[in-house]
Amino acid sequence: MRAVIQRVSKASVAVEGNLISKINAGVLVLIGFEDEDSTDDITWLSKKIVNLRIFNDEKGVMNRSLVETNGDAIVVSQFTLHASSKKGNRPSYLKASKPDIAIPLYDKFVNQLELDLGKKIGTGIFGADMKVELLNDGPVTIVIDTKNKE
Repeated sequence: MRAVIQRVSKASVAVEGNLISKINAGVLVLIGFEDEDSTDDITWLSKKIVNLRIFNDEKGVMNRSLVETNGDAIVVSQFTLHASSKKGNRPSYLKASKPDIAIPLYDKFVNQLELDLGKKIGTGIFGADMKVELLNDGPVTIVIDTKNKE
């Protein structure tokens, strides 16, 4: 699994002009799946996201987590996170899971994140042409790959 986590002041997702999800301060998580991703990857990544200390404390130091700030979250599927641009100028998406594998993984990830965060989170619509709007706070953007736990 590959995720881009952005600390946001606000974020929203719309499909065909209809607002699907909207949050205030928290994180926007763009998530992509590979066929070999597992429940262990989902559990590890969810816990990592809710506990990342990327929110400011009273001294302005990034020392507080999403859980500690009671922040919100939106998760948006994005297969393009697994793009390979090694050859030519047209990215290849061969490593990205097809919907029959990715959708169940996406649903499990959303459920795990809700469990770990202790509240409902926003989502997009898997496979839809989504318009994602955000106000990146900082900016703070973290990229995490469960196959390369740095």
